[in-house]
Amino acid sequence: MKGKKYFGKKKTIKDHISKKKRKSSNDTYVTNKKAKFNRYKNVQKVEEELEKKKQMERKFQREQEAYSESEEEQDVYGQLVSCFSKPTNTIVVNSDEEVDSDSPSPEIESCARKRARNEEVSKTESDSDYSDSEDNAKGQDFDNTATFETELDHETDDLFVKHLQYDLPDELLVSLNNSPMTVSTISKTWPVIGNITIVIPRPIETAIKKVKAKISLLEDKTFAEPGTAPSLIHKVDFEELKIKSQIHGNIVSANKTSLVKRDLELSEVLTPLQKEIFSILNNYQDLYYPERTFSNADEIRYIYCLHAINHMLKTRTRILHHNAKLTKKNDISDDYRDQGLVRPKVLVMVPFKNAAYRVVKTLMEILVPKEAGQVLNKKRFEDEFTGGELIMPRKNPKPEDYELMFTGNTDDTFRIGMTVTKKSLKLYTDFYSSDIIVASPLGLRMLVGAEGEEDRDYDFLASIEILIMDQADVFLMQNWDHLLHVLDHFHLQPKKTHDTDFSRVRSWAVNGWAKYYRQTLVFASVLLPEIKSVLNKKCHNYAGKVLVENPVEVGSIQQVLLQIPQIFHRFNASTALESAEARFEYFIKEVLPKQRDTLMSHTLIYVPSYFDYVRIRNYFKKEDISFVQICEYSKDAKIARARDMFFHTEAHFLLYSERVHFFRRFRIKGIRHIIFYQPPTYPHFYSEMCNLMQESNQNKYGGSECNMTVSVLYCRCDLVRLGALLGAARGARVLRADRPVHMYVTGD
Repeated sequence: MKGKKYFGKKKTIKDHISKKKRKSSNDTYVTNKKAKFNRYKNVQKVEEELEKKKQMERKFQREQEAYSESEEEQDVYGQLVSCFSKPTNTIVVNSDEEVDSDSPSPEIESCARKRARNEEVSKTESDSDYSDSEDNAKGQDFDNTATFETELDHETDDLFVKHLQYDLPDELLVSLNNSPMTVSTISKTWPVIGNITIVIPRPIETAIKKVKAKISLLEDKTFAEPGTAPSLIHKVDFEELKIKSQIHGNIVSANKTSLVKRDLELSEVLTPLQKEIFSILNNYQDLYYPERTFSNADEIRYIYCLHAINHMLKTRTRILHHNAKLTKKNDISDDYRDQGLVRPKVLVMVPFKNAAYRVVKTLMEILVPKEAGQVLNKKRFEDEFTGGELIMPRKNPKPEDYELMFTGNTDDTFRIGMTVTKKSLKLYTDFYSSDIIVASPLGLRMLVGAEGEEDRDYDFLASIEILIMDQADVFLMQNWDHLLHVLDHFHLQPKKTHDTDFSRVRSWAVNGWAKYYRQTLVFASVLLPEIKSVLNKKCHNYAGKVLVENPVEVGSIQQVLLQIPQIFHRFNASTALESAEARFEYFIKEVLPKQRDTLMSHTLIYVPSYFDYVRIRNYFKKEDISFVQICEYSKDAKIARARDMFFHTEAHFLLYSERVHFFRRFRIKGIRHIIFYQPPTYPHFYSEMCNLMQESNQNKYGGSECNMTVSVLYCRCDLVRLGALLGAARGARVLRADRPVHMYVTGD
């Protein structure tokens, strides 16, 4: 019964008549459709030609105001305009003929026009319901195109687009390659961060300015503009800061812990420190922030994770928009170049698995909060990046900073790739399918390999746009060479294509200029010249860099509890390379002979650099000096034997490396004299070592309480480390003083 009703309803008289009408008027209808289509197309083409002509005339008028033209040049312009006007007139005549005749000749029509006409006719014949609204549908197509263009216009206000979309002008490119670079320096003081120094590269000023051609067949090209000083964020406005809408609802919830910790309302969204740091990050400038502590670590981690996620979502949205546009176009213009040579865009380097675990968890909270189903391979990640904690002793507890540093999994060999989608996060993806990579310097070093190795890969580093190095000071304690080796392999030409669509690769990436667009963010707990050297030599961001430089008012010498003389020896060295040789010569000629006296037994020599440690050890062996040694490579049995011999006066010297103190934090007993071969990397290590000389740690038969000293060797290259010990003002006075030796006693 249902079938009969259905068929009866289908074959009505009305449908029969309409079918006859379509058959009888088929030729006329198709002809009308052709005429309508051709009329629309030709009108559009005429308007485009007229607009081009108007633009050329306006451009010529502007150039006439700036330059004086001769009669010959005017004739050239007239000829050029006539060349463009003749084809325009021809097109208009042909279009009029086609409209009048209603039957365009197939010789004039292009293949694309025929295809479009056939699609329109077939669409009309197959479904008569849309025949009346055909013109409306066409209008909607153009409305969508206009909407997309409007979106792109709004995106041009975003610093993400301004920083990455355009090529560098020649003047700025030459300036970036010059040594020294032409820069402008700006100093500011912000409420929380304090004193910041902004260094921005400037284009070179040529003596003879290039005169632009009065008439050019090429379009004016837009170039990247030099960087500008960051402006402080006072109120968080997601639209103004260009934060993607899909994470708006997660920002406050992911940052709730930091806001509560600072006694702030949730309406504040970000803490004052986060606002100031994000002001710099969102300006796409390099940053060196040397005041990271265990109390503000979560705030810093959250803000750079937010920046990384926001960057990746913008990149993804732009690529998807362009993909949608290109499905309707056959040719690809430079406006659609939105990718690098390879896919990975963000690299986060941290020292331990526990730090990587916290980074990934923060990314999850921002992108996919409390939704375990939207994170792929989450269980595997939890298993591999948790556990393996160090067991802290209860009898002789370690210092508080040591326990905070080495909580969780302290494995330093790891790397993990992640892919960001609209509402999910995929872990353990292949590097060439990843958007974000979280790894340690050692994990990357093993993958990058050395020259001559077969199984080495560093192509994934070719298009990194944001490099984040958190706890960079710990990299110095692990192995600084690993970091330098990895940085040397950034932005090299890939050995393989890795399925790259080169028609979508940005021109500056093809030209090998990717290093000028990379933003580098460095967070450390101390200000170190080694890190500043990396920023100066291996970071070339054309937008500039921001350095946080707050002078130390009270040095760590104030934390020494004992009343002992602390002697600072200055030697002369103009450069860092000269300082290594000059330091060793001063040590063996001026300091060591006095310390070899029998009254100066129980002397510990604290050596920050492992290369200096090896040099002193070899010299002691050569001179047959009584000593024992403890370094990061020493086995536990040898460490116990060395400590015992030193305590019982069986060895005159104890050679002690800074790295073993960082990783093991031994409480050496029996110290009567300390020689700091160089000021320590961490200033609190100075007071910590000096306080080990208290009476409870001494051998009663190893010397008297009056015979205890501390000696420090330094030069001008150690200004930063010296300032951390004595205070910036006092350290500067010591370096300027005429006397090379200064003595301090705590409490003066």
